[in-house]
Amino acid sequence: MNTALRAALLKLVNAEGGLVSASALTVSQQSALDAFSQRTGAVQQQRSGRGRVYRIVRPGIVEQHLAELSPLAGTTPDDTLPARAANMGHTRSSKGRAHGHDQYYLLLKARRQPQWQHDQGHTLDLNAQTQTQGAGVLAISPTAEAIWRTQSPIWLVENQALFDRTDWLPGSEAISLAWYSGHLRNHLIDWLAQQKNSTITLFPDYDGVGLQNYLRLKQQLGPRARFWLMPDWHQKLQRFGSNSLWQDTQREFRAAVQGLEGLLDEEPELKHLIETMQSLGLALEQEAIWL
Repeated sequence: MNTALRAALLKLVNAEGGLVSASALTVSQQSALDAFSQRTGAVQQQRSGRGRVYRIVRPGIVEQHLAELSPLAGTTPDDTLPARAANMGHTRSSKGRAHGHDQYYLLLKARRQPQWQHDQGHTLDLNAQTQTQGAGVLAISPTAEAIWRTQSPIWLVENQALFDRTDWLPGSEAISLAWYSGHLRNHLIDWLAQQKNSTITLFPDYDGVGLQNYLRLKQQLGPRARFWLMPDWHQKLQRFGSNSLWQDTQREFRAAVQGLEGLLDEEPELKHLIETMQSLGLALEQEAIWL
């Protein structure tokens, strides 16, 4: 109710003459204004042609309530504030409105010597950082004009165990292993799309979320995005798969399969995985790689 009332009052305060058509408000905002009007008498509803309008009749009360709901309402926006701080000023909650952070910090490990270079000429010795610190980190910003780039493959895993212990990695080429948690951030996908000379291999949990993450990568990266299937995945799915994980990610699974429909003929192994998951009613977590 507070969210709807705050939005409705802001529309009224910012409207010329403090007059807003009901059609310019959502149903929840109209309901909130009706309740506010009955409680305070600060806003009135009246007929206007074939419609209805709301108007402010006691501006002092409206301003008082708006200040309680949105402390920074009416002030000049400060673009230097972090998004969550600005949200607190406008909604009393850091998660109000758009609440993503401006930067995303990506943890990376090196195998062999992947080469990283910044657009401004700097180099990153990720191999040395991995050996001395255990991992390296890159700050990724969607507004950055210059970024770090690599021509070496990047692998993505979503569970920390596979980032901590990397003996499962196939092949021997130089790669960068990146760890994310849950859903891939838009910042990260946009940044990966800028790695024009690098293949991006996703090794997720075999569940709805993992498939949805792959769909989002594929939509942005096209053929550079690859889905990795662990050896003997069919046997592992049958023996160690989880029905509860399958059930919990059904909504994401259905959406991902629908989005991937036109691509699956080009990826028969992934299509086979999806069909097998459907027939067994099972999903599989990454850690099965060691079993």
